[in-house]
Amino acid sequence: MYNLPNILTISRIVVIPAIFLSVYITSTLWAFIAAVLFIVASITDYFDGYLARARGETSAFGRLLDPIADKLLVTSALVVLLAKPDMVVCKLSFIPVIVILCREILVSGLREFLREVNVGMPVTRLAKWKTGFQMTALSMMLLKGFWYWGEIGEFLLWIAGVLTFITGYQYFQKSLDYICETEKCAKMPAMPKIALPKIEIKVEAKEKKTKKTSVKKAGKTSSKTTKVKKPAKAKSKK
Repeated sequence: MYNLPNILTISRIVVIPAIFLSVYITSTLWAFIAAVLFIVASITDYFDGYLARARGETSAFGRLLDPIADKLLVTSALVVLLAKPDMVVCKLSFIPVIVILCREILVSGLREFLREVNVGMPVTRLAKWKTGFQMTALSMMLLKGFWYWGEIGEFLLWIAGVLTFITGYQYFQKSLDYICETEKCAKMPAMPKIALPKIEIKVEAKEKKTKKTSVKKAGKTSSKTTKVKKPAKAKSKK
């Protein structure tokens, strides 16, 4: 349980209070420390899964805690962006922040529901790209004022918001498909399938067979009737 991949996962939760304290401690040094802690914690998101697979140390505890740690880390960083002044240049950039927060709550509820009915919700490749854009955008925005390219993070946040909306819709659609299937099975029993096209094909095949046999019979009768016996030659009397 307390192996290196799980320790890296737990470290992402441990640094959350230090990151959130940057809302109250307004010094530039603490803001820089919070940004660096967030970047290091984001990097561990890749290494804990890689080390778990490479060292054969995958566990149920790690699979449970890894998505929770990611969501807590991202949510705390988003709250810091909302709470601290001048972190967002355009007020419209609050839209992807709200989309990301709502999606995290939605997916958490869907995972809990589908886990109860033993239906898995694997992480898609697009969801991994979404996480990468989220971590990069939030790291750049937390470094705003220390790094010249910090404003690019706001643009990347919009890309992360779009990917977040798409992946959230995909997970929601998967849960709806499962609900529709279960409700149909409960209300309407499975009816026997009637293969009408196969019957028609068989009938046509029978008709073709009857036509072929009738043609053959007609051919035989006609060949019989056309054959005419030649008259026997009269024997000459000597």
